[in-house]
Amino acid sequence: MQPVVLVTGASSGIGSALCKRLLQEDAGVRLCLACRSMQKAAATKAMLLAAHPAAQVTFVHLDVSSLESVLQAASEIQCRFQRLDCLFLNAGTMPNTHVSFKALISGLFSGKAVHMLSTAEGLLTQEDFITADGLQAVFETNLFGHFILIRQLKPLLCCLEKPSLLIWTSSSNARKSAFTLTDYQHSKGKESYSSSKYAIDLASVALNKHFNKQGLYSSVVCPGLVMTNLTYGILPSFFWKLLMPIMWIIRFFTKSYTLTPYNGAEAQVWLFKQKPESLDALMKYHSCTSPMGKNYVESQKMDVEEETTEIFYQKLLELEKHVLTRLNAPFSSK
Repeated sequence: MQPVVLVTGASSGIGSALCKRLLQEDAGVRLCLACRSMQKAAATKAMLLAAHPAAQVTFVHLDVSSLESVLQAASEIQCRFQRLDCLFLNAGTMPNTHVSFKALISGLFSGKAVHMLSTAEGLLTQEDFITADGLQAVFETNLFGHFILIRQLKPLLCCLEKPSLLIWTSSSNARKSAFTLTDYQHSKGKESYSSSKYAIDLASVALNKHFNKQGLYSSVVCPGLVMTNLTYGILPSFFWKLLMPIMWIIRFFTKSYTLTPYNGAEAQVWLFKQKPESLDALMKYHSCTSPMGKNYVESQKMDVEEETTEIFYQKLLELEKHVLTRLNAPFSSK
């Protein structure tokens, strides 16, 4: 049967490149673009159909920073499809980002320059805000909105006869030191993006524990350093003009500088072609690019403790119950 694939954040950046690559791999994929902007979704659909006129491409409105939107999208998706083979949890945000130029300059003249420039460790901070749902925006957009979407779509995802796969877009900036169970929404810190990406790693491991026996598997990817609207918004444009030649040079020393969305989607495309049950739940799959421009995938064990993943998962279930009760929406206790 033709695989049914849903991609969140599909209208730009890695999401758009991923959709192109999925159709290049298999033009028979039934592709659903889940996007916040319907205008951009329509433009992306037109672009995909121009290259693959016979492709089955639809789109649905989804804003993962709004639980009402998530619930409406989940309901519409369940009306359209009888199953989902793969769900790419790709939408994300990194608002009001500030760069520590002091840390940048000192790091450039240290022995950790390549590591710093590869992971942005110690360089970036964010000014987060509260959404209409009363949640931290980065936490809700990057993780919790997707978590609710998964929970609502369980009837389409859980099938022992034909396992389904969740593929989360994490980051090399996902750091254990930025996350705490006592403040898992990161309301008191300045590294909400790093915290949310580490929370994704935790959630993925926990989802495997609870849903593998129901035919649902979860994996995490790191796209590497990719130039998208998200990253271009960190610095003024003239800074990027100065930095880009340096970044292409650095690419010869680090495999994580994938730079283009096409390259960054390498691990996602690779995972799409694997059997879900063959994947290691504790691995993060990294998109890599060689100095000569060849794309490949490497796996690295995530820095997570299974006890922490379970505690965090239970906290997510408690939060789900709280917010869905407030919205008078149904929820599952399992």
